[in-house]
Amino acid sequence: MGLVAAVAAVVLVLDVVTKVIAVDALEGREPVRVLGGLVYLQLLRNPGAAFSMATGMTWVLALVAIGVVVAIVWLARKLRSTGWAIGLGLVLAGALGNLVDRIFRAPGPLQGHVVDFVSVFAPNGEVWPVFNVADSSIVVGGILIVLLTFLGYEYDGTNSRKKPREDRPAEVGEAPEAQRSEEHT
Repeated sequence: MGLVAAVAAVVLVLDVVTKVIAVDALEGREPVRVLGGLVYLQLLRNPGAAFSMATGMTWVLALVAIGVVVAIVWLARKLRSTGWAIGLGLVLAGALGNLVDRIFRAPGPLQGHVVDFVSVFAPNGEVWPVFNVADSSIVVGGILIVLLTFLGYEYDGTNSRKKPREDRPAEVGEAPEAQRSEEHT
């Protein structure tokens, strides 16, 4: 639980600070071209989810985020995997970061618009939707969890791809498991 909380706290603070800076520096400005046009910084307030889906369902998105937070906190107590702790910490931070916007930003509680400010390859989200640190955190955490699952690493620290010792065939010169246990009795 400690690693999940630490990762979530660091990323949540980074998300909140970057949003405050973005609102202060970018409000009312044209997109700022960075890295030769690889990145554009511009302020957008998103009432919906990724790709501006569900724009009229802001309160539902807030409730879903609350559900995600509760589920991660519940699961975090059972974690025995560092990778899973980092992945879930990243997803938790992202859910909390956008939830903070939905609760505290205009137009009101559970209806607030999320502050997005990074557009890649072109301004105005022409190539990829405009996003923020919380969105990136959710994506990276989700990718890490999927990768760990694909590789067989479970949240409890076990690896489902490794056979237990008693299921593996005996090596050359080694007695089978049943015979070894009989020899010790």
